[in-house]
Amino acid sequence: MNDQYLKIEPLDGQAPVPDGSGDDPREVVEYYPPLPRPQEVVEVYVQPRRLPGRAEPSASVNIIPVVGPVSAPAISQRRGRGKRGLWIFLICLAVAGGLAVGAFFLNGGFFYFNPSSSGEEYLQNEDWDQEEVSIETYPYGQGAVMELAAAKGGALTIQEIYRRVNPAVVTVIAQLDRGASVGTGMIFREDGYVLTNYHVVAGSHDCSVTLASGRTYEALYVGGDSGNDVAVLKLEATGLPAAEMGDSDALTVGDTVYAIGNPLGVELRGTLTDGIVSAINRDVDVSGRIMTLIQTNAALNEGNSGGPLINAYGQVVGVNTIKMMSFSSNVEGLGFALPMRSVQKMVNDILESGQVLPEPRLGVTILDMPKLLPDGTQGVEVQDVSIGSAADRAGVKDGDVIVSAGGQAVTERHMLMNVRRQFRIGDDLPVKLWRDGEYLEVVLHLDEAVKELPAE
Repeated sequence: MNDQYLKIEPLDGQAPVPDGSGDDPREVVEYYPPLPRPQEVVEVYVQPRRLPGRAEPSASVNIIPVVGPVSAPAISQRRGRGKRGLWIFLICLAVAGGLAVGAFFLNGGFFYFNPSSSGEEYLQNEDWDQEEVSIETYPYGQGAVMELAAAKGGALTIQEIYRRVNPAVVTVIAQLDRGASVGTGMIFREDGYVLTNYHVVAGSHDCSVTLASGRTYEALYVGGDSGNDVAVLKLEATGLPAAEMGDSDALTVGDTVYAIGNPLGVELRGTLTDGIVSAINRDVDVSGRIMTLIQTNAALNEGNSGGPLINAYGQVVGVNTIKMMSFSSNVEGLGFALPMRSVQKMVNDILESGQVLPEPRLGVTILDMPKLLPDGTQGVEVQDVSIGSAADRAGVKDGDVIVSAGGQAVTERHMLMNVRRQFRIGDDLPVKLWRDGEYLEVVLHLDEAVKELPAE
C-alpha cells in the first residue's frame, strides 16, 4: 500500500522495504477498495487449487464471485454393467469433472442465478468498479448526517434484535442493461436514506427498494464510491423504520453479532444469522488491495451484500461485504464487514458533497504491535517516515512512539486510523511522541491526500 497508510504485512510475511523515495507502499490507515464484481451476493474469495502439470499458485487469494449454486451434472447409470466397471467410470468422471471445475475457477469463471419464482435474471457485472451509476440523482448537501449512538441498557434477545432491525433492512434491485443486480441495504434515517454496497448498484440505470413490509419505492442516487464500496440511496418517503448505527470501535473479539440479509436474492429475504466477532481490524489482501474489516463467523450468503452486521444492543456496527471460501479445503465461518466507524465518515462525505473526500496523509509506517514504554504508557512505534511527508516536516523520526494524536490516546494502530479520519486536508494535527526517554510535542500540517493503493 502507498505510504499514506499504516503498515500491513503481505500474505507471505515479507515486508516491503522502503527505498527512501517517499513511495513506501506500507503506511496504512484504513482504505476500502472496490470489491471485484457486483452481484446479488457478498463477494466470495476462492483459494486456487493446484492442478497436475501446473505451477504452485501464489500466496495471494484469487477472488471468484459466485452468483448462484453450482449443480453437479447428472450421471445416468446403465443397467447390465458390472459394479467394478461402473465405479471406475464414476471415479474417472469425477476426476475429470473436478479438474474441469478447478481449471474453470482458476481462469476466473463465474455463474449466474435465475430465481425459480421469477423471470428476472440476476447478474453480476465483472467490471463493476469501472462502471458508473446512471440512476436518477437526489441532491446532496441537504443537511442530512449519519450519527452513531452509544449502546444503552442491557443486551437484547435475538428476537428483540430481529424485531428492532429487520423493518429497516431492505432489498435493493438495480436494473442493468441486461437483467438486474440484487443485494441488501438498510435505512439509516427515517426520511428515506438507504446505505448499501456500491457494487450492488454499479452500472445500473434504475433502482427499486423493497421494505420488509413488502412496500416498494423507486430509489434515487445520492452518491457513492467504488473504491470504498459504499453507496447512498434516497427514497421519497418519511416516517420509515430506521436502524440505529453503533460504534464499531466498541467491539471486542468474542462479542455476539447478527446479520440480516437476502441470501440467494429475493426468495429468502429477511434471513437472520448469528455468530461472534472473530477479529477486529483484520487486514485482508485482495488482488493487491488491502481492506481493513471486521471478521465474523455469522453466516453470510449470496444476497447479503450491503446488509447490516448488528451488535447485541440492536445497533448496526458493520456493512456485510465479503466472505471467504475455498474449493480445495473446507472453509467455514469467514465473513467480513466494513466497520461502521469508517463507513460513517464516508457516508457523511457523500451526504455533504456527493463523494467520499480523500483523507490526509500522515507519512508514517507503523509497526503492527503496540509499544509499552518504561513508565507504563502504551503507544505505537514509527517504523519509517516518508521523505517530504507531513510527519517528516514535523520532525518525526524512525523509532519514535506515538502516544497521542489530536488530543486522543493512541495505544493501538487502529486508533491512529480513527484520529486521522476526523481531520481534513489543510488541518494541523498535534501529536505527542516519546523519544529517548522524554516526551515531545509536534504538529503535522496535513496538506497531502492519501493515495489509492494500486493493484499488483
